[in-house]
Amino acid sequence: MYQVSERVKKQFEYTMSIPCVKEAMKFIQEDERNTIEEQKELVLIEAPTGEEEKRAAVMMEKFKALGLENVHIDRGGNVVGLRRGSGKGPKVLIEGHLDTVFPFGTVHGVEERDGFLYAPGIGDDTRALAMLLGLLRALNQNEIKTFGDIVFVATTREEGMGGLGGMKDFLNDNDDIDISLTIDNNDMSVLIFEATSGETYEVNFYGIGGHAFGAFGEMAQPIHAAARAVAKIADFTVPSDPKTSFCVSNFHGGTAAGVHAIASQATIKFNFRSNSPEELAKLRTKIFDAIEEACREETEKWGKDEITWDKNLISQVPGGTQDSHTPLVESAWLGLKSLDIEPVFHKGGCTNANVAVSKGIPSICLGRAFAPDENRKNIMNHSVHEKFPITDSYKAVQQAFMVLMMAAGIDGETNSVVEGK
Repeated sequence: MYQVSERVKKQFEYTMSIPCVKEAMKFIQEDERNTIEEQKELVLIEAPTGEEEKRAAVMMEKFKALGLENVHIDRGGNVVGLRRGSGKGPKVLIEGHLDTVFPFGTVHGVEERDGFLYAPGIGDDTRALAMLLGLLRALNQNEIKTFGDIVFVATTREEGMGGLGGMKDFLNDNDDIDISLTIDNNDMSVLIFEATSGETYEVNFYGIGGHAFGAFGEMAQPIHAAARAVAKIADFTVPSDPKTSFCVSNFHGGTAAGVHAIASQATIKFNFRSNSPEELAKLRTKIFDAIEEACREETEKWGKDEITWDKNLISQVPGGTQDSHTPLVESAWLGLKSLDIEPVFHKGGCTNANVAVSKGIPSICLGRAFAPDENRKNIMNHSVHEKFPITDSYKAVQQAFMVLMMAAGIDGETNSVVEGK
């Protein structure tokens, strides 16, 4: 059974008893419709990965209107704004990403019916942007001065081939961030504190090539070498804890016109992931050893030309592990319990939190939707049928607010729950 430390429990209870915090929690519920309307507004401003400029410009104006200082777009395209605290506490980052997985021309409107909003990208991660704005309204309305500074960031290039690029740029340029909160999870009951690291590669196999019959036996075959490599990889065993995975997701060689030819080149693409950087490194070595062995076997079988190979790194996602009893995780757990939501610990994840975890910054990924049943959990994420459950959706904002107050502390009342920050 999960047990929260007495220190964190006492600080949480005290924090939640502070009048301005209690009033802010009420305000968030009353402000729910404003948050939903901003979510609907933002989703209509399409923002494919790497092309987030229009949505970024709107977020910049909204940050300014809500009183953030030094609002700007940084070199990574991220929208950054500061809400200054006492100057004596930690610097806390809270962020959601601007981009969606959809190309321009996908979103044609927002439909609201049966307790849901319907639009591609309505949840991931447009809802997080609306939540950032809702949090700012709650802080401002109740004149909350935090112990630490809070940096609000709308990040770019989180999805797909963006490779968490905006977050990487921001943290590389801002080494004074002490604590990081990410909002990018469908179900607020799920707490993500482990960061799954992963790599995706393209490997090319090369040979001479020739006629499938006339040149047979005179040369080694790149496609056969690739097949040998895939067969070896398919037989790997990896640990279930820490969870580790591998997948050859693409195999290509030859051309349609060259169906009777020995191809001169074959290509495979694969990705592998682990919640442990050490296991990831072991698997990387094992995969490339298998590829080298496969090329050697194919070459030795025919004793003619040599199969050679090269590799290209397509994407690299950093990661790492954290203890389930870090103060942030315990604070998030208490927040959910206070809302009568049963917390669920998720084994790893791939979000912007990965970048912070890999740098040793205390971090957690929080949810954006209240999803107490299967109908509200099945939100068709990353599909054109994506939907967002709006009934009691304010609870996700309340959860983020509670964790943010524990992380930043309240001037004159509490320090950060993360000791030493």
